[in-house]
Amino acid sequence: MPRHKLALEAAALRQQLAVWKRKQPRPKLHRLDRLFWIALRQLWSGWAEALIIVKPETVVSWHRAGFRLFWRWRSRSRRVGRPKVSEEIRQLIRRMKVDNPTWGAPRIHGELLQLGFEISEPTVSRYLQGLKRHYHEDKAKRWLAFLSNHREVIAAFDFFTVPTITFRVLYCFFVIEHNRRRILHFNATAHPTSDWIVQQLREALPLPGRYQYVVFDRDAKFGGDVFGFLKTSGLTPVRTSVRSPWQKDYASHCTSWVPCGTTWFARLRLDSFTPCAFRGGLLPGCSNRESFLSL
Repeated sequence: MPRHKLALEAAALRQQLAVWKRKQPRPKLHRLDRLFWIALRQLWSGWAEALIIVKPETVVSWHRAGFRLFWRWRSRSRRVGRPKVSEEIRQLIRRMKVDNPTWGAPRIHGELLQLGFEISEPTVSRYLQGLKRHYHEDKAKRWLAFLSNHREVIAAFDFFTVPTITFRVLYCFFVIEHNRRRILHFNATAHPTSDWIVQQLREALPLPGRYQYVVFDRDAKFGGDVFGFLKTSGLTPVRTSVRSPWQKDYASHCTSWVPCGTTWFARLRLDSFTPCAFRGGLLPGCSNRESFLSL
């Protein structure tokens, strides 16, 4: 059959389906229907053009919901852990820390034992780490001044994650310079290790380089190997404060948003990933702080 006749037939079927949709109430979709459209979205780039029953955003939300449910099921509690510390002890730990900022876990633990409370020192230390830290305006101003005065010689790196169709997680690593907000290097892997991160930094920051400071957060993946490599390369590693993504400046903008349309490549390139280029976004004064990927 000629292609123009196929196009006319498809248009006729679409028009009849549109009329039927106006007359009939909203159809109920089963789980198999949703799985079909989720899989079709990964296999066919023009799936949104043929979708009439629901909006394309609805199909994207199904994938997100399935990802959350899968990992909630994987992370479910299989055994009963240690008993929770009572609210009275938590309040007492918090009060001791506020009234005595110089006290650490050993001193507070000793005071609690003298008061007759049975609790271990690691537990006290864990609750102290969970306390909200006070915001010091002068420290924030000094950090912003550091970023502004040394912007030409500062680079930063971080990870963001991309969920795949099989509910796995792909770790995307990037290095960005602060002066021109230019991506120096970009790669991804399913199993980020210290050796892999060091290799990416070696490719992104070749010697001799014009960068003096490298800013990164306190992620456990950035351990002693990464720290030692930066020092031996003549760079000054600068760790941000705990739970302070704003200190990474534009690097935190890249991790704030990634479109779900990028998940199609994860299933195809899970073992080996071709570096991609950033485009758009990261402009001065960007209100949404979004980073777009050209994949």
